[in-house]
Amino acid sequence: MESSDKKNTSGGDTRRDFLKKSSLMTAIALTPSVAVKAAENQVDESFAELFEKIPLNLTVNNKAHSTKIEPRVTLLDYLREELHLTGTKKGCDHGQCGACTVHIDGARVNSCLSLAVMNEGKKITTIEGLSSGDELHPMQQAFIKHDGFQCGYCTPGQIMSAVACIREGHANSRAEISEFMSGNICRCGAYPNIVDAIVEVKKGGAAI
Repeated sequence: MESSDKKNTSGGDTRRDFLKKSSLMTAIALTPSVAVKAAENQVDESFAELFEKIPLNLTVNNKAHSTKIEPRVTLLDYLREELHLTGTKKGCDHGQCGACTVHIDGARVNSCLSLAVMNEGKKITTIEGLSSGDELHPMQQAFIKHDGFQCGYCTPGQIMSAVACIREGHANSRAEISEFMSGNICRCGAYPNIVDAIVEVKKGGAAI
């Protein structure tokens, strides 16, 4: 004989589900209106706090920025919408493609997964700040030389991650480079050329 707790074949609730729902409805019905109202007010206040701007101080590409910003704004949106540094690309916006990679205090980070306010007082470097005036960074030069891009959309994130890959000491072989660059997706498939560029910069020993 089948247990009464199993889902019935007609798609209805099990006896256990019915009892859970009934208990929940009873609890709600018996909750004093004052308590319900207090809970609603707490939710409203918490929601309102998301839109209340707070001070933010960052150094982006060696330039200090002071502003007020909503706590919910990501670092990616702050860079693109507030500072107009659009070299940092919005790809998946879920930390899966690496197009938004920037350096925070020298470490590579997916800026779409970091709230701007979490980086108070930190130093941010974007693709715009990697070069020195009109002089390209060695990694930028290598990407051009080895055709490490096609459509170019992922390229800023690829370059930022490639620089960090060498700094982290993870560029000792092509296999290691591929492994530690795997968080940056190139839908055009320029991976071998990207690795070539990183290998050259690593062998060249340029300060990065």
